[in-house]
Amino acid sequence: MPSPHGFDVAQLTGYLEAHLADFAGPIDVEKFPQGQSNPTFRLNTPGGPLVLRRKPPGQLLKSAHAVEREYRVLGALAATDVPVPRVLHLCTDDTIIGSWFYVMDYVDGRVFFDPALPELTAAERTRAYHEAVRVLATIHSVDIEATGLTDYGRPGNYFERQVSRWTKQYEASKTTAIAAMDTLIEWLPAHIPADDGRVALIHGDYRLDNVMFAPDRLDVVAVLDWELSTLGHPLADLAYFSMQRRMPRDFYIRGLAGLDLDALGIPDEQALLELYCKLTGIENIDAWPFYLACSFFRLAAICQGVQKRALDGNASSEHALEVGAMTEPLAALGVDAAMRQA
Repeated sequence: MPSPHGFDVAQLTGYLEAHLADFAGPIDVEKFPQGQSNPTFRLNTPGGPLVLRRKPPGQLLKSAHAVEREYRVLGALAATDVPVPRVLHLCTDDTIIGSWFYVMDYVDGRVFFDPALPELTAAERTRAYHEAVRVLATIHSVDIEATGLTDYGRPGNYFERQVSRWTKQYEASKTTAIAAMDTLIEWLPAHIPADDGRVALIHGDYRLDNVMFAPDRLDVVAVLDWELSTLGHPLADLAYFSMQRRMPRDFYIRGLAGLDLDALGIPDEQALLELYCKLTGIENIDAWPFYLACSFFRLAAICQGVQKRALDGNASSEHALEVGAMTEPLAALGVDAAMRQA
């Protein structure tokens, strides 16, 4: 019979027994509380835990919730220096649990959901942020051809395509008029930097809470949540990673605004940009306010989509309305960043 998680666990068990080597039930299912887009579950089995990540049920926006892309990129990265879980199986049969899903290994580790890292000492915080930037640089150095990902994104100006895509996604999920979003929709296309030809694999949602650190040391053992990954400009990831410094503490996705980062041991933005440039061989970063404004716009559009799914009854998390409430203030932060553009 259906479980509280919205699918038939017995049917899933039989499917996995038929498609995974050395797999046997029974399965006890736990839903991870995090994850606003693709619902994620821990499958406790006699052979050890696994993780299942699925598309949400219901009507979805075109190109959203692409678990098949996550499965592909995780498989491609298995032979690289980027730490990712091992993927085991992709199911494209909607009749098993009601939507496409994939199964991967469970990785034991720590995820820090507060970017202020209250669990750590000042020296440990410095180490954690340096490690996160190091791993981001590693992602951006992946050989796209060697990993078979040359067709993982479209050619051409990445930011032009991103602004167009998220404008359409926002308009498709808009529930009320937001003046700051309208401002960004007008400002961003007029200030896109000239295409410098730089293309890399980018994560698309690179935040501290999407990397997992080892249980007993500050080394990243897994980069999670690759749904928004593509081929694009690496500075998009770097700007996205930097946004939380400007976001307030009371957001559902907590920020660092108002904190004494020096006292906490959290490197300032310029220090992290310099570290990234050193690791990737970039001499300098121009048009930084644009990259930040674009990142705020993109996250605001994503939050709007979460709010729309919540209002439609298809939200993955009970916190979806809290996420949706960030849309307007994120857009305002994007406008603030844009106004700093020289």
